[in-house]
Amino acid sequence: MTRRTVRIAMNGVTGRMGYRQHLVRSILALREQGGLDLGNGETLWPEPVLVGRREHALRALAERHGLTEWSTDLDAVLADESVEIYFDAQVTSARVEAIRKAVAAGKHIYTEKPTAGDLAGALDLARLASRKGVKHGVVQDKIFLPGLLKLKRLIDGGFFGQILSVRGEFGYWVFEGDWQDAQRPSWNYRAEDGGGIVVDMFPHWEYVLHELFGRVTGVTAHVAAHIPQRWDEQGKPYAATADDAAYGIFQLEGGAVAQINSSWAVRVNRDELVEFQVDGTHGSAVAGLRNCRVQHRSATPKPVWNPDIPATEPFREQWQEVPDNTEFDNGFKAQWELFLKHVVLDEPYQWDLLAGARGVQLAELGLRSSAEGRRLEVPEITL
Repeated sequence: MTRRTVRIAMNGVTGRMGYRQHLVRSILALREQGGLDLGNGETLWPEPVLVGRREHALRALAERHGLTEWSTDLDAVLADESVEIYFDAQVTSARVEAIRKAVAAGKHIYTEKPTAGDLAGALDLARLASRKGVKHGVVQDKIFLPGLLKLKRLIDGGFFGQILSVRGEFGYWVFEGDWQDAQRPSWNYRAEDGGGIVVDMFPHWEYVLHELFGRVTGVTAHVAAHIPQRWDEQGKPYAATADDAAYGIFQLEGGAVAQINSSWAVRVNRDELVEFQVDGTHGSAVAGLRNCRVQHRSATPKPVWNPDIPATEPFREQWQEVPDNTEFDNGFKAQWELFLKHVVLDEPYQWDLLAGARGVQLAELGLRSSAEGRRLEVPEITL
């Protein structure tokens, strides 16, 4: 078996998501399994080149995992012709300039989202990459999770009949940082640094809805900064200028309606940190990150509303668990594998920078809808 090495500049892997999901659970996991089998006796071997601003953090990370290549000089890494792919997991405010440089250097692009701070910037990146002829992809990890893969299996199998509505609940309590450390970095709560739950989560909801149920054609949103003051990594108080909760209604192509609440100021009373309930004429399902439960119309009970007596029906027990029926890999790793095959074998790949721009568009329109207090159309965008 022959081995083909692909060198990947990985920028931002000292951050939580870039390190855990992309470096350790994706690229290093591929190496631990002996590489990615390309078929025909060939294996792809990913070789990460770590890039960042903090030399000590990069050195420590490389030593921890037995890696030898790292640099604080992005321009020098991009000038290296042996580097084929540029991956970006930086803070959003630094992403556009770095991707523009990588495109100019002829690198294939794989990036976290949002791809830019506004739609104009996101479309500009998509057009630049298209004109340059480089391959490009955007992380859309939620659709590769077991729970949503099971949900898609139900949709493809016609389980729901006509889909009527989608209701989503996402979030958890992020500590303010004074008496307990916050679970998220402080920049997430500063609008001037690109923070906010709308710019973070609406791009996720766009591709989840688009992939599973249909294109979003309209949005009505209300956003809030419920916690006005938080404490940063040094224990200093700061004004939380970005939204920490968003309540959205999305009209979908085909007539279904989706309502999704997103909050970093909510305490969890559900089975998973995110859950979607889908109701159709023939059945309903509740899907989380890993699990999915269904209730077919033939097994739907007939509850009667009577507030004067205690509820006696065990509603949760009336649903049936959807079996795995397959082995599910890490969602980030699964998408990395598809993108690498897209680069090396030219296999089809649909989650590109234009798809990323749709997510930025929905976030932008969601914020505008909240500011103006009205429903907004979501026009189709093209290159």
